Amino acid sequence: MPATTVTAPADRGDSSPVRPAGGAPAKGRRRSGPLARIPVPLWLLLPAALVLIPLFGYPLYQLGLLSVLKFGQPQASGGVPTEFVGLSNYTDVLGDAQFWSVLGQTLAFAAFCVVATLVVGAVCAVLLTRVGKWPRLLLMFGALGAWAAPAMTGSTVWMFLLDTNSGLVNEILGTQGHNWMYDKWSAFAMVAVVVVWHSFPFVMITLYAGIQAIPDSVLEAARLDGAGTATVFRRIMLPMLRPLLVIVVIQSIIWDFKVFTQIYVMTGGGGIAGQNLVLNVYAYQKAFVAENYSLGAAIGVLMTLILLAVTAVYIRSLRRSGEEL
Repeated sequence: MPATTVTAPADRGDSSPVRPAGGAPAKGRRRSGPLARIPVPLWLLLPAALVLIPLFGYPLYQLGLLSVLKFGQPQASGGVPTEFVGLSNYTDVLGDAQFWSVLGQTLAFAAFCVVATLVVGAVCAVLLTRVGKWPRLLLMFGALGAWAAPAMTGSTVWMFLLDTNSGLVNEILGTQGHNWMYDKWSAFAMVAVVVVWHSFPFVMITLYAGIQAIPDSVLEAARLDGAGTATVFRRIMLPMLRPLLVIVVIQSIIWDFKVFTQIYVMTGGGGIAGQNLVLNVYAYQKAFVAENYSLGAAIGVLMTLILLAVTAVYIRSLRRSGEEL
């Protein structure tokens, strides 16, 4: 029987992949080029970007343009031509001592509201995990009702509750005739209560969802090792909830930094002699009360720059939010 000779394939001298018939590239081979290096999530965000960029980009462009012009009521009515003044509006704003005072008040007010919102929301989230089905549903529906209420409606309702002569708060506390909006710090405190009342449901629902996602086996193992409730919360739950905490804190900072409706409605436009002004109300007064629209636009640009820094941190936290809780 003749021996069968097996011939090895010749060495081609390269590492090119073997192509099937027809010259088509082998299955699984990645395409090259600049478009191939764009991450898939960015492609998925493209439809939203096509809508949001013109929607927000054009007003921001107009805001920036208005901030470098001299534009007041005479220019708006067409009686006086618009004049380019460069950075003059910014120097006027930054050179105004009232701006720095209002900025400090805004930062302090926002910081207090953020901390209070986080504490109330976290306590309610833990409470949701400890109560029964029907109390949990009642608490969630009540909180969502506060969250869904428009800021104007909620502020008006709270003004009825805090009314000097017939308010329910004065009736309960026995302080009939007390004006909660007269003193500067008392007014800020009452507005902060309303802001927290509007904001804590977001923190509560977010953290409650995160707590529910923590495996029961991890918590059970900690309790078997002798860890108490406080230790479990501090050593296990908080580290696992850190991505969500970063998100809710930064989101609360953005919301509370640009509070307008509650301050404007409850303090009558900024309180007595402007003692309760925050940046948003301050910009409104400069633009529409003093009829200096370009100065108000400059304040708006400065607020945008401050919030852009916070938004950059917020976007980074969103990218990290895929961590397993």
